[in-house]
Amino acid sequence: MKFTLGWLKEHLDTDASLKEITDKLTALGLELEGVEDPSEKFAPFKAAYVEKAEKHPDADRLNVCVVDTGAEKIQVVCGAPNARTGMMAIFAPSGAYVPGTDMVLKKGNIRGQESNGMLVSEREMGLSEEHDGIIELDKDVKIGTPFTEIYGLNDPVIDIALTPNRADCAGVRGIARDLAAAGMGKLKPLKAENVKGDYKSAVNVSIEANQECPIFLGRMIKNVENKPSPAWMQQRLKAVGLRPISALVDITNYVSMDLCRPLHVFDADKLAGNINVRMGNVGEELNGLNDKSYKISESMTVVADDSGALALGGIVGGVETGCTPETKNVFVECAYFDPYTTAKTGRALQIDSDARYRFERGVDPEFTVQGMDVATQLILELCGGEISEVVSAGAMPKWKRDIEFDFSYTKKLSSLDVPEKQQVEILESLGFVVNGNKVQPPSWRGDVEGKADLVEEVVRVVGYDKIEAVSVRSDTSVGSSAETHNVTNKRKARTALASRGLYECVTWSFMPKALAEQFKVNDNQALLTLSNPISNDLDQMRPTILPNLIQAAQTNADKGTPNSALFEVGPTFPSAKPDGQLNVATAIRFGASGARHWSGSQAHRAIDIYDAKADALATLEAAGVATGNLQVSREVPDYYHPGRSGSIKQGKNILAQFGEIHPAILQEMGVKSNIVGCEVFLDNIPQSKKKSFARPLLQASQFQPLSRDFAFIVDENVEVDIMVRAIKGVDRQLIQSVEVFDVYQGKGVDEGKKSIALNVVIQPVKQTLTDAEIEGLSKKIIDAVSEKSGAVLRG
Repeated sequence: MKFTLGWLKEHLDTDASLKEITDKLTALGLELEGVEDPSEKFAPFKAAYVEKAEKHPDADRLNVCVVDTGAEKIQVVCGAPNARTGMMAIFAPSGAYVPGTDMVLKKGNIRGQESNGMLVSEREMGLSEEHDGIIELDKDVKIGTPFTEIYGLNDPVIDIALTPNRADCAGVRGIARDLAAAGMGKLKPLKAENVKGDYKSAVNVSIEANQECPIFLGRMIKNVENKPSPAWMQQRLKAVGLRPISALVDITNYVSMDLCRPLHVFDADKLAGNINVRMGNVGEELNGLNDKSYKISESMTVVADDSGALALGGIVGGVETGCTPETKNVFVECAYFDPYTTAKTGRALQIDSDARYRFERGVDPEFTVQGMDVATQLILELCGGEISEVVSAGAMPKWKRDIEFDFSYTKKLSSLDVPEKQQVEILESLGFVVNGNKVQPPSWRGDVEGKADLVEEVVRVVGYDKIEAVSVRSDTSVGSSAETHNVTNKRKARTALASRGLYECVTWSFMPKALAEQFKVNDNQALLTLSNPISNDLDQMRPTILPNLIQAAQTNADKGTPNSALFEVGPTFPSAKPDGQLNVATAIRFGASGARHWSGSQAHRAIDIYDAKADALATLEAAGVATGNLQVSREVPDYYHPGRSGSIKQGKNILAQFGEIHPAILQEMGVKSNIVGCEVFLDNIPQSKKKSFARPLLQASQFQPLSRDFAFIVDENVEVDIMVRAIKGVDRQLIQSVEVFDVYQGKGVDEGKKSIALNVVIQPVKQTLTDAEIEGLSKKIIDAVSEKSGAVLRG
């Protein structure tokens, strides 16, 4: 929202400086975007006297002028036909920026004649499109007078950012009202006298769309003269970025910016019958005043006559009934259009207009009658004419409402102790009616709905800077239980996966039904289907995050990034049950692991199941799970490869699952590479029993560890994990680690069997082990493995 300081002072009687006003605007919630001072922009341009103008010796259409700038006499080559001796003009020196041509002047030489600066036209100064000659000033203008002083352009332009709820400040008067309430001056009374007509309007109005247009006022004005608007109005409109067109059009734009009261003026001689406000008809079209054509639907409000739609209500008028310099008789519209319908139509047709901007935020319905009077007065003053009585249809929408308000609530909500008397004064200065503990918002504040809004009005006028700062580091700021066990696990999972080189993603929580069916955890469970999806192909809540990450990885590959490592921590919905939501840390690896390196495959290898398992274990370890005591089983959903996957369990509790994604599913998804992934079920991680916040430090043993290798022959279907857990269970104090270092099938091993070689590290704790103790421990290991897995020691 732009306005000039002078324009503001038409409504606000103030002695405050520009800096004080702009600072207060931001404090009131009308955030300052910027201030543009034209006197600085146009500082180099000044009135100058053309002392001599002679024809260029080598160019028929050029003149060589001697220009007296007051500071010096300088030579300028000028091509304007009206350049002559003795005239007053606007001179721009070398180095000046000319806004109309977007150029910086430089000293030059034109056909052998030196030229310093230029004499400018109206178009070059951005005043109009006139460029047939240079600007000619009255002879009584003094040499050296600034351009901005001559044309009244020395008024600073203020630009503020409006929040959508402050429709009242989409007019200069609303801004002045706020400033007056904040002590920046006094709000001047509005000149809006009732103007009575002399005859009955030949055009009547009716409303079919009463909800979309509750009230519509109209008035005929005959024998107007649609000449250019006066300079003061043109200057203000130009200052805020509007192009002056004609007096009638400029009046509607001016009232909209000045009082937040959009209007429209029809050429009455182009109307066919009476005005009717209705919903659009299928097949109707409108040629807008913005030089665009629009197809109208049944959900759009139109202002029509017997010939069809004339305007889109509250948005844009039609060119067929628009005013031209030849217009003699007009019909003035002043109506209230529904904000929701206006916004919906504007979005559908992609129309951004000043009228839409105000109506969709909610203009003052009560000001409809006064708005007509203001428009009538301006038309009579600038265009003359004979006015009719006002014709109307509909009724004023109900806007009055009372809010119960305890003035002590202001301190409770904001911590500011504002005396009740001061609160009443602030609210009344903003237009509220206070009657005891009941407060009635004004008609222009449709955004004020409850007592919290009233507190906000008081506090913003008193000043947010008056609220005492409280450190967020206070011991009582956040309770000790603010972070739950589940939140902690999510945070630690993100840290663990990111530290392993994976990139975090945030994907949709829904997906196509066909894709969700492929990733069902249980075929007997129904998935959670959306009744009102944002898109027809996103109608299913995700049973797992894996397909979203797979699609992201394939997109990366298609765009030239073949190797991806991605993860997401978030909710999944494997069933339609009320308690069917799970929090899962999901990760995938796609392509190869590591960067290409001259040393060969060790630095750059294809990803495999063990990468996914390592990701899962790292996540569990970060969450405080002792992974050394976990079991690995084959219980995994069907979307994993049946022979290259597994689940990590703690008893019967499944903590995670990992493996290659089933090749058939990847093929169905159009993925051309193997993908491994893991899912860690954060809700299944048990909360540790905190007996003490302090943990004893682990001390290294003073005794040398020893290593023993064992090779067993076992059935090929036996899981190696059974053997590892059997060895660890022999003596948990002495046996430090168990690692598989070889798996062999082939010559020397019977068919259906496999050879498993394991390394066992034994760490003495209290004393060095004797040979007999080592042999005894080794026998226990062999017996335990044989008992649990049926394995025999390989000879």
